[in-house]
Amino acid sequence: MTHSLRSSRRSLRSDWGGRIPLACAVALLASTCASSGLRAEVAATIAPGSVASASIERFSPALDAVIAPGAVIEKVAGGFQFVEGPVWAFGEIWFSDLVGNKLFAVGGDGATRLLLENSGGATDAPHSEYPGSNGAVVDRDGSVLMAQHAGRRIVRITKDMAITSVIERDAQGRRLNSPNDMVFAADGALWFTDPAFGLAGFDGSSDKEIPYNGVYRWKDGQLTAVIVDLPNPNGIAFSPDGRLLYVSNSGPEMFVNIYDVKADGSVGAGRRLISYPGPRPGDVPDGLKVDSRGNIWTSGPGGIRIINPQGKVLGQIRTPDIAQANIAWGGKDGRTAYITATGNVYRLRLAAPGLGSLNVNQSR
Repeated sequence: MTHSLRSSRRSLRSDWGGRIPLACAVALLASTCASSGLRAEVAATIAPGSVASASIERFSPALDAVIAPGAVIEKVAGGFQFVEGPVWAFGEIWFSDLVGNKLFAVGGDGATRLLLENSGGATDAPHSEYPGSNGAVVDRDGSVLMAQHAGRRIVRITKDMAITSVIERDAQGRRLNSPNDMVFAADGALWFTDPAFGLAGFDGSSDKEIPYNGVYRWKDGQLTAVIVDLPNPNGIAFSPDGRLLYVSNSGPEMFVNIYDVKADGSVGAGRRLISYPGPRPGDVPDGLKVDSRGNIWTSGPGGIRIINPQGKVLGQIRTPDIAQANIAWGGKDGRTAYITATGNVYRLRLAAPGLGSLNVNQSR
């Protein structure tokens, strides 16, 4: 979930006519690669898909093994205020409207269904303009763990929409800020980010009880703050072998960090995977995912970068929206990428599958 307010998104829309021009995106990527020590040959091509102005920009031939030439970006659903939290659950794609505070699904028939009102929790307490549910993952039993902004907690949801609270407070008994995104580690531990994006006034909220915006590890009922020095941690993912942790920071400085994961669940010092020039109101590093080849798919200014484990940008995906917020792997074979972007949801077939959560059967 992006830190910037919708007013910033409106100003960006009016400045650039509702989308980021291709030339600006290419220039942005070139400056980003230079600032992070990465090099990429910029050779953008517009995919001949069904979505006007969507593009798959190829900077390396290696991208062909991830996204086949000729692949197209298709629109799955639209008309929302700000979509987030995509997850493949029970054989369909779930996603939330973070502003509208609703949870939706699109099944095999292509129809959009409302699953849950107030998916982010009750809104009787003060909250930001983003009260809805956010990041979500599938657990080993097939149920879904989901972050609630207004509720300031992580809950478990079953197929019949029964909700139970899982994590609400830290080890000192303080209420969480507003859990944002999450991922399972290979040992079954749940890791999640907890910025203040759901609180009224964000970090300035009088309701904020924890003095930092942390990255947490939850294992065997114990919650540990693993990283406490990031201003606004957001997206989170592991490498396929679980030895590397990736965390995006939405601002003020915009970047994605890499951390070595130790056997005891702690991490080493963070180092940069990629840095973004700023400011970019309404378009910041947000959700990220890792595919089965170890490539990092990270949202950020100008689109979704696909970066190989060695740090080379292989390509970039853009939709006509102000910002691309998050990604989920789905389909029975795990070879479909679902992208939430401002008010719309898209899908893209892949040549290589995404990375499943733990040992969960992704065809559930």
